[in-house]
Amino acid sequence: MVTQVDHIELIVNDLEGYVRLFQAIGFKLLSRTTHHGVSVELQLPGPSQPIFELHQVQGEEVIGVNHIAFRVDDVRAAYDALRAQGVRFEREPQYIKENGRTIANGRDPDGWRFQLVDAKRHSPTA
Repeated sequence: MVTQVDHIELIVNDLEGYVRLFQAIGFKLLSRTTHHGVSVELQLPGPSQPIFELHQVQGEEVIGVNHIAFRVDDVRAAYDALRAQGVRFEREPQYIKENGRTIANGRDPDGWRFQLVDAKRHSPTA
């Protein structure tokens, strides 16, 4: 079902400071979008490296890891299979036009968010 870690989302105070740090240690800037305020995606070179998705803290969010996203071939099929096993999800899978991905946000037994994301990236339609 899960093929790899797709991305790790971090909520940070100093977004541009984190971007500079990640680039200084070798990460490549992949994209900037308006998803979740401002979203910046960075990735280390090489095959199958997870993406770090950075967001500026907003409102009542807490700084730190927001979620880990797991890549699947078919979000709907994975969502249906996991729901049948009693895994909790916040809502039905949804398409995020800003990043061209379909996602499903679930909760682990302690209530922390995890995400399923489809392996296909479409052109963002922001």
